[in-house]
Amino acid sequence: MISFRLLGFCLLGFAMMFATGCAGKTGTVQSQGLSDAKPVAKQIPAHDPWEPMNANIFEFNLKLDRFVLKPVAKGYDFVLPDLVQVGVSNIFSNLRFAPRFLNNVFQGKLKGAGIEVGRFLINSTAGLAGFFDLARKVDLVTPEEDFGQTLGFYGVKPGPYLVLPFLPPFTVRDFVGFVGDVFLNPINWLVAPIIEVNNVPSVIARHNRLTASLIQTGSRVGEVINERSRNLEKFQGVEEATLDLYTAVRNAYLQKRAQAIRE
Repeated sequence: MISFRLLGFCLLGFAMMFATGCAGKTGTVQSQGLSDAKPVAKQIPAHDPWEPMNANIFEFNLKLDRFVLKPVAKGYDFVLPDLVQVGVSNIFSNLRFAPRFLNNVFQGKLKGAGIEVGRFLINSTAGLAGFFDLARKVDLVTPEEDFGQTLGFYGVKPGPYLVLPFLPPFTVRDFVGFVGDVFLNPINWLVAPIIEVNNVPSVIARHNRLTASLIQTGSRVGEVINERSRNLEKFQGVEEATLDLYTAVRNAYLQKRAQAIRE
């Protein structure tokens, strides 16, 4: 029997509306925000039948960012130098190696899978647990793959655009992929389990649920604050320069995802 403690973990995905992983300051974690989306061949039509609900939730997330997350991120940015913030981002990216590797394999991208293995080995050892992205310095890079892209690779349609409280934007397909990637990361099974399976051991024992939950919660909150801190100026510029922020975020997200699947 499998028991799940995913909801609380997912609700901590405070990356807000712009991206699941981004970097505004000098670093190696690649941005998925508004200002850096590569041009695509044509405008992706927005399938947004839930727009009234989505827009209200988007506004809630925006206020949460403005009045809670952004002030905390400013304090964090004042205390920690850029080098440390970049290193923290690199560590979290390194810990997500398994889903990226597996999704490369699922899509038959064996070269990408091999590069992911090489990156993980180099950065986990010489890069001090991923703090330094040394693999990039030797041009060992490959596009990030996730389960939403894998579903798209096999022809699953995006479905409606979806905005949820505390979470980045999705399509229905990408939300399924988001949950799928939680399952694909062995940390969530074998280290600090938020997914428990009978007779499957873990570093933190099953009966220590509070410890596992605190570690998962603390790491997720730390990652979100770190990423928001690194994007203070970029997000501010986007908000000031965009009249219809909801539409801009939606269109940028849909184009970014369509491009990622084509690649």
